Amino acid sequence: MHPVSLVLNIFWVLCGGLWMAAGWVIAAIIMAITIIGLPWARAAFNIAAYTLLPFGQKAVRRDSLTGQSDLGTGPLGLIGNLIWFVLAGWWLALGHIVTAVVLAVTIIGIPFAWAHVKLAGIALWPIGKVIVPA
Repeated sequence: MHPVSLVLNIFWVLCGGLWMAAGWVIAAIIMAITIIGLPWARAAFNIAAYTLLPFGQKAVRRDSLTGQSDLGTGPLGLIGNLIWFVLAGWWLALGHIVTAVVLAVTIIGIPFAWAHVKLAGIALWPIGKVIVPA
């Protein structure tokens, strides 16, 4: 990890990253408890790690990375994302947006607010995404 990414990630944890990563972990645990939610739990744990330390990484669609469609990027992924949206996606996205609004009040918090807005989009539609180094 580059020194700039390290510093940004340290500030990020203090500016809502830890709070929102905990939200992702809670969503993942709830999904895992239901057994049927295990595919969503796996995606939520991956995004929780990304939410904790987002700088130096990025989320991309798996099919754009590999060049071929798979279960999570095809029609079943669409259905999975719709179910995720109803069960957990909207409240995780809301948490990211509220955190972004609070951070955007300060000049120093604007880059972190923008990162929370990007994570809100991922919160709405996480299935079929993969985290790669930037």
